[in-house]
Amino acid sequence: MIRLNKFIANSGVCSRREADNLIQTGAVQVNGEIVAELGARINPTDKVQIGGQTLTTEKTQYVLLNKPKGFITTTDDPLERKTVMALIENACKERVYPVGRLDRNTTGLLLFTNDGEIAKKLTHPRHELKKIYHVYLDKPLTKSDMIKISEGVHLEDGFIKPDNISYVGSGVDKHDIGIELHSGKNRVVRRIFETLDYKVEKLDRVFFAGLTKKDLPRGKWRLLTKEEINFLKML
Repeated sequence: MIRLNKFIANSGVCSRREADNLIQTGAVQVNGEIVAELGARINPTDKVQIGGQTLTTEKTQYVLLNKPKGFITTTDDPLERKTVMALIENACKERVYPVGRLDRNTTGLLLFTNDGEIAKKLTHPRHELKKIYHVYLDKPLTKSDMIKISEGVHLEDGFIKPDNISYVGSGVDKHDIGIELHSGKNRVVRRIFETLDYKVEKLDRVFFAGLTKKDLPRGKWRLLTKEEINFLKML
């Protein structure tokens, strides 16, 4: 027997908490009967439907990609541009989805999964997941501007304060910056520097939710280890 909310989450439709909401509102049917009881248990062979759609539970998969430039983060593109899905098409037979997004010219770590609960957790602002970006600017970042950024800047969608910012390595090349933050705002790193009239020429996500690019060349993918999966579940 398995909890109904877990079955729904494992199908990749939504998180377990959202599944509870669907159950409470009477949106879930098991073997043709509405089940509105929280904590209800079912057999894995039972037929579970939401809005007429029959759910299937697949093996949960977690694929980590070191995204190259020139690919957009979407599962389908009507303009037929190159998408990240083409890079991981042989990773697993299950249908996995990108967790969050990196824009077309941003490189680095991008996670894919069919685990709806983990995906929801990793994208929810409340969890404040640590991300580190390697940034290369069009001109040297002055020390005074670095201090301004470290104290926080106002963007059109709110105030943003990085967790950390520094020159990379010895600091000789002041175009070369590392910035750590937990915000999931759209294009947030580029916009932070644009407020002080800097243009980001290269942007690479090198750390995401405890995952790094170690031994993962650009354009390549790998499956997460059991230890990494357990770490994500404990976040």
